[in-house]
Amino acid sequence: MTSQIRYDNNSLYIEGLPATALAEKYGTPLYVYSANQAADNYRLLRDSFDIIDGIRFLYALKANSNPEILKLISALGAGADTVSAGEIFLALRSGFAPESISLAGVGKTDDDLDFALTRNIGTIIAESDEELQVISQRASKIGRTAHVSLRINPDVDARTHPHISTGLKDNKFGINIDRALDSAKVAANLKNVEFAGIHSHIGSQITEVEPFAEAVRSIAEFVDKLGKEGIRVSQIDLGGGIGVRYKNALTHDLIPVENNSEHPIDLRSLSQVIKNGFSSLDCELVMEPGRFVIAESGVLLTRVLYRKESSGRKFVIVDAGMNDMMRHALYSAYHQIAPVELSVGKSVMVDVVGPVCESTDVFAVQREMPEVKRGDLLAILTTGAYGYSLSSNYNSRLKPAEVLVDEDYARVIRDRDTMEDLV
Repeated sequence: MTSQIRYDNNSLYIEGLPATALAEKYGTPLYVYSANQAADNYRLLRDSFDIIDGIRFLYALKANSNPEILKLISALGAGADTVSAGEIFLALRSGFAPESISLAGVGKTDDDLDFALTRNIGTIIAESDEELQVISQRASKIGRTAHVSLRINPDVDARTHPHISTGLKDNKFGINIDRALDSAKVAANLKNVEFAGIHSHIGSQITEVEPFAEAVRSIAEFVDKLGKEGIRVSQIDLGGGIGVRYKNALTHDLIPVENNSEHPIDLRSLSQVIKNGFSSLDCELVMEPGRFVIAESGVLLTRVLYRKESSGRKFVIVDAGMNDMMRHALYSAYHQIAPVELSVGKSVMVDVVGPVCESTDVFAVQREMPEVKRGDLLAILTTGAYGYSLSSNYNSRLKPAEVLVDEDYARVIRDRDTMEDLV
């Protein structure tokens, strides 16, 4: 993690502001985002792929769709990867040009399709033969031409968690590559459909180059087959999935070093693999980063409510719950958790848990951490992606506020829920 989120004199800072002051002013639980960390991440990605002429990046709104975050990313020059009419609406309202927006998703409703068609978005990504027919019907009814890419499933193991692996032949996504040629032939001849290209997304939080390399080889071979059938591909979209660092996001002499099996992907090597794999093809290349842009910019601040011990096991109970950040409940996701204020003291092995009435309401299991007491603030790190966007009012709990920090200025970009919001 860059210096945008760091310790200064043993106090955690988000850019120029102390996290303690932010928690005191806006309350907890609280999502805080570093605007400049998000911008740095996007520029790093853009610069790492500068060897590929004309490559475009579409920010995946599902990672974090706060309109102020979207305005920031739109201003950096990104397009938008959406999966619903609601996300298209937010993208348009936040400054993304219609032609820079794509609509994906394995189960688009007629309303989703109609919304996309009437707003002239750039690409609709079809994931089944039946969907191709429905897109043609909706486009004909409205009197528009749908620019369609075909999502193929290359049967590549992304080597990530099974719940976020999407490129295997038994996943629900896309059309299996061994039968996608017939689907492409259909798409190329449908009424009110312009066949644009090929889309593939093999999974999320990928930290190795090889799964991408396998997908590139598979896609390049498939595009070659299409060419022999007289079907031109003008765009190849490799989806997203570039992983980020969740362990040791922060380092300091007073916090334990985490056992780290993570090796962040070499972006330059990845860009070279993609460039080499598609060098013979005259196609625009597209990628859809979400997590990579926004994850490291986010911190969830939470306050310690109680400590307890049961059968020798120590629990730290905090005011954030799985309704605020459910990644651990969904797939045992790991997030570093660190005190906002550091002091010399012993470390203890604890479970960090929330107040929700579920045994899955856990943020860390048997984690070595500096000892804390009631009222202390903790920072759950790397929560900019799939944090607030997965939140809910489960247990009729109020959703937290979101705050955006830009250097030494903070502003609320989503108010904390009130009781009235529940009704």
